[in-house]
Amino acid sequence: RCLAGVDEIVIAKIDDAAPSEKVCLFGCGFSTGYGAAVKIGKVTPGSTCAVFGLGTIGLSIIMGCKLAGASRVIGIDLNKDKFEKAMAVGATECISPKDFTKPISKVLSEMTGDAVDYSFEAIGQHETMIDALKSCHMNYGTCVMVGAPPSAKMITYDPLLLFTGRTWKGCIFGGWKGRDDVPKLVTDFLAKKFDLDQLITHVLPFKNIQEGFELLNSGKSIRTVLTL
Repeated sequence: RCLAGVDEIVIAKIDDAAPSEKVCLFGCGFSTGYGAAVKIGKVTPGSTCAVFGLGTIGLSIIMGCKLAGASRVIGIDLNKDKFEKAMAVGATECISPKDFTKPISKVLSEMTGDAVDYSFEAIGQHETMIDALKSCHMNYGTCVMVGAPPSAKMITYDPLLLFTGRTWKGCIFGGWKGRDDVPKLVTDFLAKKFDLDQLITHVLPFKNIQEGFELLNSGKSIRTVLTL
């Protein structure tokens, strides 16, 4: 499965039995979120996690946290319509910042009695990046930045947030090596280790691509797959 003009270094050979309309999610969405949890964050069994943003990547993070054995996974999003899907893929509870006047880091502290062990930012906003960092435990918490930050701005934060012991990590493509790891992820999918159907809300012919963007911008879709 190859497109003309694609550099050889970004091509990975996968099992011919894998359905293209599903494993296309390994091109970024699922692999990035799942890897953020299991490869970059290294979520441990029994831990508590918070996921900021419940799009394809955020939901994939939740799936990764669940598979890693997290006992509590809290989903956070302004759009409450996404909560049902988040719960279906493994979240134990969901909250919206609209329901609180205080920062979500404070809300999570009250919910957990301390702080979460792992936090993941899958939105790409400076404010939520800092709040996600504040949300993880000050001595041993790990925060993973997964959402692409705005390139025109610099981020500022209190260095004490890291000095006390938190770990702040970045995440590109889930930390996977495409040519080596994507075939393995596809094999895991074929072995039913995870279910990509939960992330695909719409399938449209390519000629309806504009409709796909409209569904995305309106918050009505998680992932729309275009078919030829």
